Amino acid sequence: MWRSHSRGRLFLNPLRRCLAGVAFAGALAVVDAAAETAPLRIVATTEDLAALAREVGGDRVSVVALASGRQDPHQVDPKPSFISALSGADLLIVVGRELEVAWLPVLQTGSRNGKVQVGGSGYLDASIGVKILEIPTGQVTRAMGDVHAQGNPHYWLDPANGRIIARSIRDKLTQLVPADRAYFDQRYADFDERLAAAEHHWDAALAPYRGAKLVTYHRSWPNFMERWGLEVIGYVEPKPGIPAPPSHIIQLVEEMKRHGARLIVVEPYWSLRTPASIASRAGAEVLVLAPSVGAAAGVTDYIQLFEYNVTHLVEALRATTDR
Repeated sequence: MWRSHSRGRLFLNPLRRCLAGVAFAGALAVVDAAAETAPLRIVATTEDLAALAREVGGDRVSVVALASGRQDPHQVDPKPSFISALSGADLLIVVGRELEVAWLPVLQTGSRNGKVQVGGSGYLDASIGVKILEIPTGQVTRAMGDVHAQGNPHYWLDPANGRIIARSIRDKLTQLVPADRAYFDQRYADFDERLAAAEHHWDAALAPYRGAKLVTYHRSWPNFMERWGLEVIGYVEPKPGIPAPPSHIIQLVEEMKRHGARLIVVEPYWSLRTPASIASRAGAEVLVLAPSVGAAAGVTDYIQLFEYNVTHLVEALRATTDR
């Protein structure tokens, strides 16, 4: 009995080892497959870049934005959760042009993730290749206010630039996951087609108001205004980031009356007190527009951002022009 039992053990042990090996190999295959199909982890500094990444990446990506659409993207509180997100990110997409210079570098350093450092394999500056306005030609000093030496960073507010950003994201995702090239190409083509159709609608809606003169609070809108032929004749801020003194308010009211500017465009994160005071003196109206995805109810993607702004701007221009 002992010898028979022993022979049985000698027979079963190799079998068990074989089965265990198969199970282990199968487990490794499952792990490998999960790794291959896991969404690419993307961190974008703004909701606008996050929205464009979702358009192109679809279900092959997982995207988080650091700055919400309702806050000034120049001034973002660097939270510990942001460092955690960057630590595990495969790709960081930034606005660039010094927009995030006050808060992003410390997060990148704290993440200890080499991929998301400037020049890393998972770093994308979305401003490369887009049309940048208001690039200073002389020396930039603090006396000029919060002027960006590399030009105005609010370039995403022109859909033509949005298309370029989406293309850059497509190319970067393809570089990171070559096997999904066809998927990213298809997603980009679909977005491009929908954006082009929407542009025709927006062009027609704003065409009657080309040349209209208005005021904005901050220099957030040069790309938007140039795209549709609207003229900004002044700003509530005398210099970027500088509160308006009484002398500037008096001068701005006079300029608005002289040019017939009856609209002041304000971002949702600024106080309406000063713009409302200027508007009442100049016989104008204050219009709060969305500078970013998420800045207004229902504005959850890039195309909705322009749909919201164009619709409300046309209504305001019509009302103030007909007076």
